[in-house]
Amino acid sequence: MLILCEKCSFIRYGLVLIFILLMAACQHTQSTERVPEVTPSQTSAAATATRAAIPSTNTPEPSSTPNSSPTPTSTSSLTPIPKTTLLFTGVIVPARCVQAAIDEYQDSDYLYDEVRDVVQGADLAIGTLNATISDFPPRTGCTPTYVLVGGSENADAMQRAGFDLVSAATNHIKNCGISNCGDRAFFDTMENLERVGILPVGAGENLQQAMEPVVAEVNGVRFGFVSLGQLEPIAFASEDTPGIAVLTEQNLRSAIKAAKQVSDVVIVMPHWGPEDVPIPNWSQRDLAKVAVEAGADLVVGNHTHVIQAIQEIDGVQVFYGLGNFVFDQNWDLHHQQGVMLIATFEGNEMVDYRLIPTHVDFDGRVHIAGEPEASQILERIAEVSRSLP
Repeated sequence: MLILCEKCSFIRYGLVLIFILLMAACQHTQSTERVPEVTPSQTSAAATATRAAIPSTNTPEPSSTPNSSPTPTSTSSLTPIPKTTLLFTGVIVPARCVQAAIDEYQDSDYLYDEVRDVVQGADLAIGTLNATISDFPPRTGCTPTYVLVGGSENADAMQRAGFDLVSAATNHIKNCGISNCGDRAFFDTMENLERVGILPVGAGENLQQAMEPVVAEVNGVRFGFVSLGQLEPIAFASEDTPGIAVLTEQNLRSAIKAAKQVSDVVIVMPHWGPEDVPIPNWSQRDLAKVAVEAGADLVVGNHTHVIQAIQEIDGVQVFYGLGNFVFDQNWDLHHQQGVMLIATFEGNEMVDYRLIPTHVDFDGRVHIAGEPEASQILERIAEVSRSLP
């Protein structure tokens, strides 16, 4: 524009008025073409938007699909999915000869001395308690009885061993043995567990409470547990009496539905099946199918005092029974044997499991089974699992 104005000054006729008018026109043109000032914040916003909108010259034009995200070229920046290990045991019965030995030794920790590292090594350790833990009933001593009572020190020993949660939906959880006991031993058991920070599941002041899921969050994953028992109506809760959740198809579906609303993974722990039988009966198998259909992600049962079969139903693992973990049943080798189940999850998906064979002594001391016993236990599980219809 300045060149144009210089030319104007050499016009032949040199009319001052025309020169003035042309200069005014030049100045007007400069002002209208001026780029507006951009503040630093506006520059940053514009640069960010530009980089997001302009594709790299090394990649094809992105599609116009709404909300589409670029595919990462490297997984190095991705956060790995955390792995979580859950450990389950067979039944824990610190009663009769086991409690008598605890009283003699003045020590309840010896039960778990040889498995403590394994239990504590899991992110979440879950047991099945099939006895009361109360100081109110008298000790039975090392005598044959169906009254299974252990002292309150057993809750402390379980906590020190590494247990975080126990199924209490078991048929001996209300044992007391004296007429004036009522439900005191049962409530003592719940209070002793809660006192040491172990969560009981499957039992409560009434049926509604007993049916409620217990949720434990580990590595950002909510593991929801429900437990229901099939045996001994004396232990059953009702609408207005304490006890355990009753294992029926309707209750099972209802408990799983409630757990799914508050959990990422639903784990069902049924107390079921006839004692001493390694092959699950029709009732167990039918209820296992119901549990899976209702949304269970893992089923771990107990009660039979011997190891039972393993079955996969629609991609869900069902462990019908893990045998004895702590008990005094030494009259048959199969009653002294059990397994610890370690289930591995990546996020909320179960990706693997392993079984650790165990052997329990007459005084309740648990050992990691050695060879050849360990291999025999695993082969027996495989054999009964293959026999399932």
